[in-house]
Amino acid sequence: MKDRRRTRTAHRSALVDGNPLSVQTLSKKYCEGLQVKNFSESTVRNREVALDRFAAWCLDRGVQEAREVTRPIVERYQRWLFTYRRSNGKPLSFRVQYNHLATVKQFFKWLTRSNQLLHNPASELDLPRIEKRLPRVVLTAQEMEQVLIQPDVKDVLGLRDRAMLETLYSTGMRRMELSRLSVYDVDRARGTVLIREGKGKKDRVVPIGERALMWMQKYVDEVRPELVVPPDEGALFLSNRGEMLQPISLTDLVRNYVEKSGIGKKGSCHLLRHTMATLMLENGADIRFIQVMLGHSDLSSTEIYTQVSIRKLKEIHTATHPGAGIARPGGSPATETAGALQEALDAEAVEEQVST
Repeated sequence: MKDRRRTRTAHRSALVDGNPLSVQTLSKKYCEGLQVKNFSESTVRNREVALDRFAAWCLDRGVQEAREVTRPIVERYQRWLFTYRRSNGKPLSFRVQYNHLATVKQFFKWLTRSNQLLHNPASELDLPRIEKRLPRVVLTAQEMEQVLIQPDVKDVLGLRDRAMLETLYSTGMRRMELSRLSVYDVDRARGTVLIREGKGKKDRVVPIGERALMWMQKYVDEVRPELVVPPDEGALFLSNRGEMLQPISLTDLVRNYVEKSGIGKKGSCHLLRHTMATLMLENGADIRFIQVMLGHSDLSSTEIYTQVSIRKLKEIHTATHPGAGIARPGGSPATETAGALQEALDAEAVEEQVST
C-alpha cells in the first residue's frame, strides 16, 4: 500500500515539476527571491520546509497550481496542521503551526503583489495564538558555578570547554554566535566581544566579564595553538580536528556538563542565556540593556525575563505588601504612580469585559 502511495506521489510530482504555475515551482521561486534579498540561511530553510509541506499536502489532494488554492483550502490546511500527529504521536506545537501558516500567508502575498495571482486566498486567515511560555529551567548563581567547574581544566579540551561555558554565561550569546566567534572579535582592552551576523544578520557588541576573558585568554595561549590546523581561518573555539565547532556539538557538550553537575536540572546553551538574563535582571539591570545584550530587536521578546525573575518579585512583595508580615510605616504612593497603575488596572478590566 505504501509503495502505491509513493508511486502515485512521484507520478504527481513529475507532472507538476515542469509546470511554472505549480505550487512547488512558485514556492521555489519565492525562496530564491528571499536569498536575493539577503534573508538568513535559517529563515530561507525554514520557509522552504513550510512550503514543501504545504505543496505536498496540496498535491495529495489534487491541487497542483497556486491559482487553484482558495480560502477554504487554506483553512482546511490549517485544520490539518492542528490534527496532524508526528511519528511519536505528538501534535505540532502552536508555534510550529503559526510559523507554517505565516509562511503560507507571505507566499500568497508575494504571488499577489507580483501579479501572479489576482486574489490572495490566505489574506484573511486567522493565525493561531502563540503561548508566551516561560523558560522551563533557570539556574541560580550557585548552580551556574557548579556547572562551570565541571570541565577538567588540566585537559586540553576541558580548558577549552571551561572558556566556552564562561563566554556563554558572561555574554548570553547564542550557540551559533559562539561557534562563529573569531579571535579578532574579542577586544580585551575594552572588555567587549563583537558578535557578527547574529539573528537577523545583525552585528552587535556586548560586554564580557574579566573572569571569562581570563579563561578565554588561557585557552588562546595554551590550547588553541595545539588544535589549530593550517590554514588558520581565525575561528576562536576549535574542535579536536581543528575545525570550527558546530552548534549541535555545542548543544551536546553543554548538556552533558549540566547533567554532570548534579544540580537536578536539564538544559543546554540556551539555559545559560536564560540564566544570564534572569540573574542580571534580578540584580537590577535595566531590561533595555538586557535587550541589547541578547540581540532582541523587539523589547517584547526580552520582557519574558521579567516574569522569570520571581525572586526579585518576592522581595518586593515582602517589602511592600501590607499583609506580608513586615511592619512598615504608613504612607501613600506618589499620586502620579498610583494614577498610572489605576489606569492600567482599569484598562485590563475593560479588556476582560470585551473578551467575555
